[in-house]
Amino acid sequence: MERIAERFTGNTIMMNIQLQDSSIQIANMHELEKLIGGIGFFPLFRNSIPGFSLEEHTIYAPWWSGDPHRDPWEWRMTIASEHKIAYGKFFSGKAGFISSEWLPAFCNSRRNGYDFDALWDDELASFRQKRIMDCFSDKEELFSFQLKRMAGFDKQGEKNFEGTISSLQQKLYLVDSDFRRRRNRYGIEYGWHIAKYAMPEKIWGYEYITSEYSSEPADSYDRIRSRITEVYPQISETGIRFLAGERPQ
Repeated sequence: MERIAERFTGNTIMMNIQLQDSSIQIANMHELEKLIGGIGFFPLFRNSIPGFSLEEHTIYAPWWSGDPHRDPWEWRMTIASEHKIAYGKFFSGKAGFISSEWLPAFCNSRRNGYDFDALWDDELASFRQKRIMDCFSDKEELFSFQLKRMAGFDKQGEKNFEGTISSLQQKLYLVDSDFRRRRNRYGIEYGWHIAKYAMPEKIWGYEYITSEYSSEPADSYDRIRSRITEVYPQISETGIRFLAGERPQ
């Protein structure tokens, strides 16, 4: 099996050939980061765009083995924690990656130029979204279980925590900032890794995240769309909407 990074040249025709060819494999996290950096964005799992996912280019990789060098499920956690690439449910509620270079364009397009407070003021955000975002007013990042409790999504409280988080990630108001295991009273880690969430402004800085706010959100969307069709010329409208979302009005 050929390694995708060995053939990845930045040439858009070659990129398209590679994405179509499932025999070309991503062998390690470095190759994945190189691919994301070259394209700008990349879904984690198989989707409506043939060949456009990490899953389809790691057929023989040991998923969920726990090996940080060979397991793509582990790579996503390391990538999220290093903050060179954004990770979250960015693509129609499905997980994936956005390079730091393309993050401002996605933020401007998906948010339609709104910071969250302005979105709430214009009555375009839900009360559940507001309860979650208020928790980050004085917090850099929060474990999912902490955020769920603080925002009132308990057994007798608000419902659909995961769906609300997904909607906030789709608009790039939150990203997965890290994955950690809980610690007991002796400081020993136990259990599964748990996601931490943060506002991208807290990671990359407000000025950088909002650096495309001076452009029309529709222009940022068109730039993303142009990049998608450059990399994958035969993509369907469904595929474009999956990656780019709806065009801002």
